[in-house]
Parts: sequence; structure tokens; C-alpha cells
Amino acid sequence: MSKPAHPLLQSPDELAEFVAVRRDLHRHPELAFAEQRTAALVGRRLREWGYEVEEGVGGTGVVGRLRRGTGSRRLGLRADMDALPIQEASGKPYASCHDHVMHACGHDGHTAMLLAAAYRIAQRARIDGTLHLIFQPAEEGGAGAKRMLDDGLFERYPCDTIFGMHNMPGIPSGHLVLREGAAMASSDYVTVTLTGVGGHGAFPHQARDPLVAASAIVMALQSIVSRNVDPHAMSVVTVGALHAGRANNVIAQEAVMEISLRSLDPKVRALLRRRLHALIEAQARSFEVQARIDWRDGYTVLVNHAEPTAFARQVALELLGPSQVELQGPALSGSEDFAFMLERVPGSYVLIGNGAGDDDAPACMVHNPHYDFNDDILPVGAAYWTLLAERYLEAPVSPAAPGQPAQAAADPR
Repeated sequence: MSKPAHPLLQSPDELAEFVAVRRDLHRHPELAFAEQRTAALVGRRLREWGYEVEEGVGGTGVVGRLRRGTGSRRLGLRADMDALPIQEASGKPYASCHDHVMHACGHDGHTAMLLAAAYRIAQRARIDGTLHLIFQPAEEGGAGAKRMLDDGLFERYPCDTIFGMHNMPGIPSGHLVLREGAAMASSDYVTVTLTGVGGHGAFPHQARDPLVAASAIVMALQSIVSRNVDPHAMSVVTVGALHAGRANNVIAQEAVMEISLRSLDPKVRALLRRRLHALIEAQARSFEVQARIDWRDGYTVLVNHAEPTAFARQVALELLGPSQVELQGPALSGSEDFAFMLERVPGSYVLIGNGAGDDDAPACMVHNPHYDFNDDILPVGAAYWTLLAERYLEAPVSPAAPGQPAQAAADPR
């Protein structure tokens, strides 16, 4: 006999409004630190439901605070709001109205899920403590989480624990995946400029070819993962771009490479940096060209804490049952700036399935022009946030009189 749906999932009519919100956000995407319309919508809705609201945190971030009862516990829930510089090709009636800007990662859905939860919590949830809802800008490479932290996020809105959620194509719709420990990789970015001596393609001996040096560097970098990193440790070195020259009979003066590096271990991250510098400098010398290395620190490793993850698992099992919950999913090589928040406050990052697809129609991955957030998972995500808030900020139970059952304390509203 199948487990009945949790009561929090039995409100499709109520959630239809938030599907409309999600599609409105999808139609009006905004890039990192330009989420003015989105932030205004979020702030307006939260105020309507009784939240204290501050806008402009870390640029365009929004924080809503709801205090009930006398409890001292403080919970943070975070959603991201920004879109990507991608031309949408989904063909949806609510497709982006802006050229080369689209919600290709589902942040419109993340925002709508947390808004739906905010509404239900304000209207019906029995909580005793303080709930902080954090709507973050610029997750897509802009380190909006760090910007909010630098702006005093946790000084003004202290949290005892914090949780985030991201949709994931390839996982069955509405299933939840949790993981303790390192869950998402660090990310760092490098621009390498090789300067040689340009010349005529017919007289290569009179030039110093930076393109040949760059080609050798591309191949040498492949040895870092295969020969320097422990085979049991995840790491990725990708040369994503190489630009040099414009004509077939001209030896270029300069070649520019763009590189990304990822790992799940801070020690491996340091190793990647050290070996990259050594290999590039050695190869450049061997070809008699100059190398300038511009290293840019990206996001740190996202590490889920043990106790918050155990709590998040309990809530997931209560909501959905074991058949729809993966308790220790695999780590991902993607990166997330929620990692910076987890360095400051214990917490956990949860994945929600956007749909598994099949052999004939594989799930469309995020950052793809055809991607769209699956509206069917919106009620699951909202219900999860609601139940997690209720369980973490549990209202106290009044002592029972002799012979009488215990009663919940009076609703502080």
C-alpha cells in the first residue's frame, strides 16, 4: 500500500498562484546584481504576509524575518534569484522577454518555492522562534552570497543553522537528495596570456610562436589530474578557450587561454594551483615566450554539516518517505556560493529532482537554452521548506493536567 501524500502537498489550488509567480519571473529574468524587479516582487509579497523586510542587502538581496512566540532558535532558508546570459530556446509561452538573458538554472523556481513556503508559514505554520528568509543575488559567478556576508548578513540576521535547495535534472521529479560532507566542488578561474614574437608563417625560425606554446600547455595540464592528484579524489582542469591569430600565414604575437579548475578537497585545490603555475611557467620558458597568469579565486568547497544534514534527512523522510529520498547522494563537480554561508553557519544544501527523463528524451541539464524549471516540483519544495521550519522552530507543548493529553501552546498569533 502506498504512503498517502503529506497534508502539506494537498493544496494545488493555493500553489497555482506561485506557479504564476514562477513563470512571471521566468519571463522577466535579471542578471547578477541587476535583480531589481525580482527583489521588489519578493519584498512586496513578504511584507503583505507580515514579514519584516530589508532590501538591498549585498546589492540586490532581500531578507524577510518572521518572529513568533518566545523561542530563541533562529533558522535561515536561502534561495537565489539571478539568471544567466543565455539566449532562451525553450519555446515556452512564458519564455524570456529579454534577449540573451534567461533563467537557465531554475532560480526562478527556487525563488517561487521559498515564497510559497513563506506564505504558508505565515498563514498556518506553528513556529516558536525566528525565521530568516534569504533571497540572494548573483549566485551565477558573482559570489552574491559573499557580498551579502560582507554586508553584515549574519550580524543583522543571525542564524543557528541555514539550508539551501537546488533543482537537479536527471533526478526523478520531486525526489530529494541529501549528502553529508563535501557536496559540491570549489571553482577557480585562470586567464593565461602568452606573449611571443609575431612573424610571417613562412619564416617561423624568426618568430617565437605563442600558439605552439599554448598547445603544449593544454596537453601538459592534462597530466595534473592523471599524474598529480590521488585517483580517489575528484578534480577537473578544463581549458575552455584558446584565442590566437587571425590569418593562416601569420604567426601571432599573443595567445590567450581561459582555464577552470574544480575539486572537492581544499588540499587538492591548492595542489591544482601549484602544479598549474609550475607547468605553464616551464612550458613557456621552453618555447621562449612570456607567460602572465591571472588567477581568480572562485567558490570554495561546499561542505554540508553532519547534524543539520541529519535533521534535513528526517524532514525529507517525514514528508516523502524513503522511496523518494536519497540519504547520501553523490558529490557534484558543479559549484555553489552557498558554500560561503556554510563556512559561517552550520547547515546543509539539498537537491530536488527536476525530472529524470529517459533514453528517448533525456532530462535537459541546467545552463542549456532549452532548460525549464519543472512546475510540478514547486509544491514539494515549498512543503519541504514549510515542514523543515515547523520542525526546527517547533512550538512548545503545554504541560498536561493529570489525566489529560498534552496540548500545544496557544498560537502566538
